[in-house]
Amino acid sequence: MFPTTSGGSSFSVALADEAATQRLMADIVAVLEPGDLITLSGDLGAGKTTFARALIRHLADDAAIEVPSPTFTLMQAYQLPRFNVVHADLYRLSGPAELAELGFDDLPEGSLVLLEWPDRAAGFLPPDRLDVALTLVPQQGVTFRNARVTGYGAFARRAERIGVIRRFLDQAGFAKAERQRIQGDASTRCYERLNLSGQSYILMNAPRRPDGPPVRDGKPYGAIAHLAEDVTPFVALARALRERGFSAPDIVKADLDAGLVILEDLGAQAVVDGEPPAPVEARYEIAVDVLVALHRDILPETLPVAEGGEYHIPRYDMDAFLIETELLLDWYLPMCDAALPDAKRATYAALWRDALQPAVDSPPSWVLRDFHSPNLLWLPQRHDVARIGLLDFQDALIGPAAYDLASLLQDARVDVPEFMEIALLSRYTRARRAADGNFDAPEFARIYATLAAQRASKILGIFARLDRRDGKPQYLPHLPRVWAYLQRALAHPALAPLKAWYGVNVPELKAA
Repeated sequence: MFPTTSGGSSFSVALADEAATQRLMADIVAVLEPGDLITLSGDLGAGKTTFARALIRHLADDAAIEVPSPTFTLMQAYQLPRFNVVHADLYRLSGPAELAELGFDDLPEGSLVLLEWPDRAAGFLPPDRLDVALTLVPQQGVTFRNARVTGYGAFARRAERIGVIRRFLDQAGFAKAERQRIQGDASTRCYERLNLSGQSYILMNAPRRPDGPPVRDGKPYGAIAHLAEDVTPFVALARALRERGFSAPDIVKADLDAGLVILEDLGAQAVVDGEPPAPVEARYEIAVDVLVALHRDILPETLPVAEGGEYHIPRYDMDAFLIETELLLDWYLPMCDAALPDAKRATYAALWRDALQPAVDSPPSWVLRDFHSPNLLWLPQRHDVARIGLLDFQDALIGPAAYDLASLLQDARVDVPEFMEIALLSRYTRARRAADGNFDAPEFARIYATLAAQRASKILGIFARLDRRDGKPQYLPHLPRVWAYLQRALAHPALAPLKAWYGVNVPELKAA
């Protein structure tokens, strides 16, 4: 008894015992998203309810939660931390005509649905779903099952990924690791915490990023902005940073082609604290010292990668800076219902080109590019600059040193008071000047303000895009903070022409 939809991506796995069933369940849980449908197929006694119960308890992080069979109630609902779950059993239905009586149309938006006996709804199932078909194998024992996992429609790619990840974990010696998904970021990467023999590790799941539509000169946005296409840059930068005494995570195992990496777990202690989170100044001081230590060295542009390969770090060139500033025009202005004629768009680009030229021409360094609180961990057991754990540097470029400092001191997700920003900026410039008598502090301050304004403009566009295109409104509350940072940066006298343009053409987003 199986769903009738054809096509999709499938793989089979032998489940010798309950532990194997739990592993398959964890494999599937790792790729689930709000609104998904999982159908559970198989004969009576094949283990459909047992599988659903294990999945619900895993999502609840509570092995003792009561999960009764919905055979007689037909439907059970659970409010769980990650999303709501509905467990339904269609065994007692005589046909699809009775589906409406169950109230599927009234389910909370974004609920995960676990549906047993999907054959009772033949012809009415949505095209995008995951089916887990369980088959008894009596000759192998009472606990043995065969499972066939099939992703239909948009779920096909995720189903294929389940099998890829499982093979990687098996080959890496992590077959028996317990898996727990970690809250992700704004990217398409996913992370899990792996626990094996009392040790904790991080699994990075970052399949190769597909090219988007061409936006200029036949190139997609990612190519112009030099965004990492795969995990190779991360692996290369992690090794290079560690060699220089910085606390990037150690690479335990990696499959560059598959986009899978097992990392050292640096913990979860942040450089911010409290509710709402606020910068811990002593930790931010060490983060500034990390940048001082990084920027006073001449750093290579080509790095070795595993298996004898090399990775060449791209340049943060003018085209990359400009395409990022245009996110403000393409996403933030439409959110504000502000139209912009082509002539004003051209003026905007010309003003930014003039403002950014000194940054492009400044002495180059590694720009980790997302050097801010979500990607910085506090490691008090280590010493000096190694007390800051570094994450999310796969998009690193060769470019102006001031960029990462602006990213840190105008953190889009936490309020960095202006007095603290000034104190930390002074800490950086004093240290650079002490190490290099030719360090030009006023010119650095000018470039810092320019890049802070550039980054704020980009982030206003990105957060608007996350809401409008990707359905992630949770970033909108950060917009007033980023707007305030933008005004702070535009106050630098060198940016007066840009400040005037913004004052006329870019409205502050009004609260709904």
